[in-house]
Amino acid sequence: MNAIEVSGLRKEFLVQKNKLGLKGAFQDLFRREYNRLTAVKDIDFIIPQGEICGYIGENGAGKSTTIKMLTGILVPTAGDIRVNGYVPYKDREIFVRGIGVVFGQRSQLWWDIGVIESFRLLRKVYRISEADFKRRLDDLTDMLQIGDILSRPVRKLSLGQRMRCELAASLLHNPSILFLDEPTIGLDIVVKTEIREFLKQMNRTYNTTILLTTHDLQDIEALCSRVIMLDDGRIIYDGGLDDLKLRWGKGKEVWLQFGEPTPIARLQQLTDGLDVIWTSDNEFSAKVIIPRGQEIISQVLGSVVGQIDIRDVKITETNTDEIVREIYRTGSATVQVVPST
Repeated sequence: MNAIEVSGLRKEFLVQKNKLGLKGAFQDLFRREYNRLTAVKDIDFIIPQGEICGYIGENGAGKSTTIKMLTGILVPTAGDIRVNGYVPYKDREIFVRGIGVVFGQRSQLWWDIGVIESFRLLRKVYRISEADFKRRLDDLTDMLQIGDILSRPVRKLSLGQRMRCELAASLLHNPSILFLDEPTIGLDIVVKTEIREFLKQMNRTYNTTILLTTHDLQDIEALCSRVIMLDDGRIIYDGGLDDLKLRWGKGKEVWLQFGEPTPIARLQQLTDGLDVIWTSDNEFSAKVIIPRGQEIISQVLGSVVGQIDIRDVKITETNTDEIVREIYRTGSATVQVVPST
């Protein structure tokens, strides 16, 4: 079963054109002019039940607008949406019982009352039975480790504590789909790691579908097997994270440190016949670039180990941040063709 189905989704906004000066402001009172801005441009995607999908793009790409349409906050200009089989903006009352939403910069908790009181209010909003509420609260309190802060007012919580409580609040009614918009923004690395582990546990235990928008690509690395990438309101990539790395990664780099001066010509001679590129800043270190698709690291190391005094070795590959930055720069995720050497 598909959790989310989107077809030809479009969202347009009318933005007022403001004239300059006092005269222009006076004219705007009687005759306003508007520009039509298209934030989301005829996108299509399907997310199966139980998938964790990353939804990424630069600021203004259309991520948050899409999430707001999927959650029923905005009405699409055109296209079709089905979330759990419902049209969000039409079937809102019954639809919201099956989704949870966390906006990293907005709170669903009441600021001046204890966290548990906010949870009890949400129990009434979602019409959760007392028995189900207690069972669910106990599970979430244990998994998120928030038992000792339930009685505190939200305003006295740290950002990390508040975000754990926001997650609990969004899951009290046991939704099958969880929408997360920048859930780790501003958090330290320890809290980020705890939240990522919690989300993976929720997905494994309850088969919860998660759609995650974030600028922190470590969230994507840790959680998502699939990525949908937007640019200027259009989908430019929809596929596996591993496939994205394979198609766009420049390959692996092996850095070597030597115990004695080693000219680069010697290294090239030892690896003659292998599809690699050597570079060096000095005679005591060198870097060999192995193009993507070439699984020959062992051959490269085997050619030089024993022939040269090697003190240290480090192997790296193009990380997701670098790949995504390059795709944003070009505005396309079309496969690059890397000439062989």
